Amino acid sequence: MSGHSKWANIKHTKAKKDAERGNLFSKLAREIIIAARHGGGNVETNSRLRVAVEKARDANMPSENITRLIKRGTGELEGVSYEELTYEGYGPGGVAILVEATTDRKSVV
Repeated sequence: MSGHSKWANIKHTKAKKDAERGNLFSKLAREIIIAARHGGGNVETNSRLRVAVEKARDANMPSENITRLIKRGTGELEGVSYEELTYEGYGPGGVAILVEATTDRKSVV
């Protein structure tokens, strides 16, 4: 069994799980920031924010991160500014295409 290391296998598995968890946390963070910006930072009155916070808690995101993201969305803290954009266009055969996107870089097309 030379060349096989149990720690190396654990390390690779952990790295993969951490990468997936990081991607999930990034998506949830964007949703929380946008929901707080559009409807306010109160979870009781903002249903979109309530759903985003529930998803974050289900994914075991720390509550400190959630409160920090809500503050960032309401403008109390500086950070990346995410915006929701809608692009309209026409594809082959005259098919209408509607794309809803979330971005931190708004460009004029």
